[in-house]
Amino acid sequence: MSEAALHDHIQAHAPAAQALLAAMVRIPSDNPPGDCAPHAEQTAILLEALGFTVERHVVPAALVQAHGMRSATNLIIRENFGPGPVIALNAHGDVVPPGTGWTTDPYGAEIREGWMYGRGVAVSKSDIASYAFALKALRDTGTALRGSIELHITYDEETGGEIGPTWLLAQRLSNPDYAICAGFSYNVVNAHNGCLHLEVTVQGKSAHAAMPSTGADALEAATAILAELYRSRAALAGHISTIPGIGAPQLTIGKIEGGINTNVVPDRITFRLDRRIIPDESPATVEQELTTQITAAGAAFPGITVGVSRILLATPLTPLPGTAHLTEILCRRAAQIFHEPIPAQGVPLYTDARHYAAAGIPVVLYGAGPRNIEQANAHRADERLDLADLPRATEVVALSLLDLLN
Repeated sequence: MSEAALHDHIQAHAPAAQALLAAMVRIPSDNPPGDCAPHAEQTAILLEALGFTVERHVVPAALVQAHGMRSATNLIIRENFGPGPVIALNAHGDVVPPGTGWTTDPYGAEIREGWMYGRGVAVSKSDIASYAFALKALRDTGTALRGSIELHITYDEETGGEIGPTWLLAQRLSNPDYAICAGFSYNVVNAHNGCLHLEVTVQGKSAHAAMPSTGADALEAATAILAELYRSRAALAGHISTIPGIGAPQLTIGKIEGGINTNVVPDRITFRLDRRIIPDESPATVEQELTTQITAAGAAFPGITVGVSRILLATPLTPLPGTAHLTEILCRRAAQIFHEPIPAQGVPLYTDARHYAAAGIPVVLYGAGPRNIEQANAHRADERLDLADLPRATEVVALSLLDLLN
């Protein structure tokens, strides 16, 4: 088997890879609401049509509901080429809801000027296709490898990954030596931010608007807390990560609810915040400092109590021993295929890759995508993928697997 044979196989099957991607985009898998088992079943059928044996691992309903979803089935494909290490390829099939502002059907997989448009076309249904066809090329060309390759297709990345990669590893359904997770740009990603989601409850006492002094205005206290958070947010800009591509920590207030009626002093306000944690920070310290800041700001208001609860804590991804080996191979092969230097860097978001790292598995992110996540319109209207990059990313993955298992 030659590298030329892999190239020819991938190019010959590029239309089939594109068709697989389009079929997956046309099946909604929005999370929320997270009713993703139907998409998993249809994806399994599509992959079986390509000659793969697909394992269906249904996540227990109670566990799914505890994580705010309706249904989830994780898929595993295993190809054993002989004794040696196990490489896992992980991509997720759940997507954020489309939102507004689209100029095309979010589930249409429409192609315009060489770009496919649709929710999940870049993040990360494209990598289900690129990983599957990289594995198919290695298998069909009879490539001599020493080890095994697994494709993990999971369905809860948008809600944290706890019943996707974490569950697969905890159930001992997989124990890989290395992992490559879904990417979204030309770069090889070896580090990313963590994220803390907190829900703040400001509890006061309702009263008639004609006599507001007889109550305790939860909105007034919440406004002061929010003002303190926004004041401190400006200072975060000065804390730049030492890892290229990460940038500074970020703070966003994403959701606010409360109040009874226009003529009633609000007795309860809740809001949720998103704090992005750079790898240079301690997540525990960030959470403690935020909690202290919030409760101290609310303490100035008589009759007000403030509660802070954690919704999510995603730890930052940092390189492990063995990550450099993965990174070097992927960067070298990507530069070969794209005919330009492909760097390794961090990204200012968080992904399921952290779950593999938490289990001690060296992991990087790489997959189909444009030069940066902004060009992909990821999580925005008109999400898109340059279809010329799909077979190129597939070839980079196939050649990297060849190096890792040879």
